[in-house]
Amino acid sequence: MPRWSDVPVLRRVEPFVLAVLTAIAVAALLPAGGAVATGLGWGTTVGVGFLFFVYGARTAPAEALRGLRDWRLQGSIALATYVLFPLLGLLLVAATGRFLDGGLVAGLLFLAVLPSTVQSCVVFTAAAGGNVPGAVVGATASNLAGIGLTPLLAALLLGSAGAGPDAGSVGRIVLQLLVPFLAGLAAGARIGDRVRRHRRPLAFLDRCVIVAVVYSAFSLGVRRGVWQQVRPAEVAVVLVCAALLLAAVLAVAWWAPRLWGACRADRVTVLFCGSNKSLATGLPMATVLFDPHVVGLVALPVVLYHPLQITVCSFLAGRMSPGRS
Repeated sequence: MPRWSDVPVLRRVEPFVLAVLTAIAVAALLPAGGAVATGLGWGTTVGVGFLFFVYGARTAPAEALRGLRDWRLQGSIALATYVLFPLLGLLLVAATGRFLDGGLVAGLLFLAVLPSTVQSCVVFTAAAGGNVPGAVVGATASNLAGIGLTPLLAALLLGSAGAGPDAGSVGRIVLQLLVPFLAGLAAGARIGDRVRRHRRPLAFLDRCVIVAVVYSAFSLGVRRGVWQQVRPAEVAVVLVCAALLLAAVLAVAWWAPRLWGACRADRVTVLFCGSNKSLATGLPMATVLFDPHVVGLVALPVVLYHPLQITVCSFLAGRMSPGRS
């Protein structure tokens, strides 16, 4: 098992977080407009479709199915991701929603229904001495389930309020997310090994597409004057809500598995896989699920939660490392 000093999580993640924050700052000062905005919109649409094709191509269904045999571990991760998180999100929105713009409320609930990350969860689990195969399967299964569950839960939680996905979202999900993903899954037998061998350049392309999505979404918000409606106090409330969500889920994810007699390694796995939310999946999904004029606001809670979870989970993984002196 790797020592924490051998797993430079922060060094790998920080450039990406910085790039996302830079994209927001550039959009605030120099928002894309006219032909640039149109070209960027088409480019991000194609890029998001390509991302989900790659997600499908690099998925190994047989390996994932073998790992699903540990139903208590995988069930705990799924419950934390798709039941505990949404319930806590609803409670927070009930307590703070009257202080927030509707787009930010939608963003908090959207954050709560996102799937888990994969890479970060596995790295944190390995560093803390957890069940690494269980983390790989759990995080992968979370992302696979999220293709269908995230839009469904978003529609259930947000549809009645008029801020959630509209009727046309179903078609957009099928065409832009599900079809490329299934195509990649079908092509995985032929190109899966090559995709996994070229993980690093594809990961770089993945990040570039996400940064472009952030810039496009926030540019549109600036051009339409959306951000003039958001007060600094609202951003502070969203940040506090994100911190409370993370703290509550971490506490429950660590202690609840004791009810079924989970060993320490499995508790570590649930802790990280159940508390992390995927920025890489969430932002592309937001562009498909929500109307363009609210995407920037919806994305803000996700953007704020990501560096928070990385910082806190990096600290916890370092403290829990079996090799820590």
